Amino acid sequence: MGADMSGRSVIRRAVAGQRRDVVVGSLLGAAHQTGEALVPVLIGLIVDRAVVRPDGGALAAWLVVLAVVYAMLSYGFRFGARAGERAAEQAAHQLRLDVVRRVLAPHGGAEAGRPPGALVNVATEDARRVGALNMALTLGIAAVVGVVAGAVLLLRASVPLGLLVLIGAPVLMALGHYLARPLEHRSQAERERAAHASGVAADLVAGVRVLKGLRAEPAAVARYRSTSQASREANVRAARAAALQTGLMLTLTGAFIALVALVGGRLVLSGSIGLGALVSAVGLALFLPGPIAVLAWVGAELAKARASAARIADVLAAPGETTGGTTEPATPASGELRLHGLGHAGLHGIDLTVRPGEHLGIVVTDTADAATLLRCLARRCDPDRGHVELDGTPVTELAPAALRSVLLVAEHDAQLFDGTLLDNVTAAAPAEADPQPAMDAAAVDEVAATLPGGTAGRIGERGSSLSGGQRQRVALARALAADRSVLVVHDPTTAVDAATEARIATGIRRARTGRTTVLVTSSPALLAATDRVVLIDGGTITAEAPHEDLVRDHPVYRSAVLT
Repeated sequence: MGADMSGRSVIRRAVAGQRRDVVVGSLLGAAHQTGEALVPVLIGLIVDRAVVRPDGGALAAWLVVLAVVYAMLSYGFRFGARAGERAAEQAAHQLRLDVVRRVLAPHGGAEAGRPPGALVNVATEDARRVGALNMALTLGIAAVVGVVAGAVLLLRASVPLGLLVLIGAPVLMALGHYLARPLEHRSQAERERAAHASGVAADLVAGVRVLKGLRAEPAAVARYRSTSQASREANVRAARAAALQTGLMLTLTGAFIALVALVGGRLVLSGSIGLGALVSAVGLALFLPGPIAVLAWVGAELAKARASAARIADVLAAPGETTGGTTEPATPASGELRLHGLGHAGLHGIDLTVRPGEHLGIVVTDTADAATLLRCLARRCDPDRGHVELDGTPVTELAPAALRSVLLVAEHDAQLFDGTLLDNVTAAAPAEADPQPAMDAAAVDEVAATLPGGTAGRIGERGSSLSGGQRQRVALARALAADRSVLVVHDPTTAVDAATEARIATGIRRARTGRTTVLVTSSPALLAATDRVVLIDGGTITAEAPHEDLVRDHPVYRSAVLT
């Protein structure tokens, strides 16, 4: 996936990846449509050869032939539809995986400007629509075969009728493609509105506790009502466009069939064709609206798929927050972290060396500067000036996934997942690792004691069944259990009581013995357990000493951590 990704390329990949099932489904569908076209011809033959001139033996033989054709068309439809549906589902599944991989890609960027609900909508409904194009293509190819078979059989019955169908069917197909253009634009608008409504709904659900605490439910409901109303109106406009397109196509198809019937009737009256040929012609005239209507439906599905494919392409082609980096970090990593003249946003000329195995505290007086520092360390952005090194190698030269296998930045607002407490703790842990030391260090045993089932108890979506302090402890245990050579933790105990905070400070120190740990925090309990503390004030390093010395000698530090 790259910057050149487009809606057309998304559709090409979705179809090409399921070529085998599409071909099989199309062949079986073609057999079904051919069988459908043969039925009125066989009935006409039976009328001419066994009814007009009664012949019991011939009637029985032709009925056997008719039964064989019915069996062929029945199984052709059954297994052709199965192959087409399989192709549609597999293509949609692959597109969902592509979108999720892009969202979770180490270089990030896919979520920029898109709420979570919008991304979910792209990965589900849009992927389904593009995948469904395989089914539409399967049925469309079969419908073309049906139209051609019907035309050929009509040519055998009557050249004028056959020519009429051969000329009229392509004209109808071209009109269907032209009429589908407005539907494509309205479908795009409908998908955008639906995705926005999903995003707003996801945001409201995620913040329901805050909304209730602020008593802001009426404003939230009004906001969602407005967004949902806009989505509904866009959906109605798209439905109107689809209904208009379908209605016009049915009208044109009806007029076309009426013309075929009129010409056929005149030929019968003139004696050019017999009774059996008339029955066949009428039967074929009644058969043809089916495949022609399918072709119109395929046009509508293609319009919808194009709109959805464009949205998927936008996500897949979203520029990353960072670029470059292919080098693998040293193995085993010693864990030395260096900042050379780091400057970005509010930070200016930060020079800092974190020694391997050191337990370092960093106090940042400005929360925005703390966030910037964490983004640079996690390489969610690259600094404007200077650089960050891991074991002597600039992090910009390291592959993002490889960097995160050595250096983990656990941010303050880390999210939990629906599942058991143990699943959350071990989400990033090595398969063979014992999570118990990490849970002990983060005082998660107290959290487990409150859950039915203990560590096997479910914590709900985003840890909804836990308090703020409990969620922090589980998130901290997850970061510790990941067992990275370098761990950077941001304010892991802001919602934890003082006694538990002191226990956690000791636990982190014990669990991270011999590995580099950086605590970006203003907690006195955590800072007291570090080897030294660095104070960043006004975007620059202004002091560096053990916690006790800074509390005693530095007024700004004392104010930052004790007030």
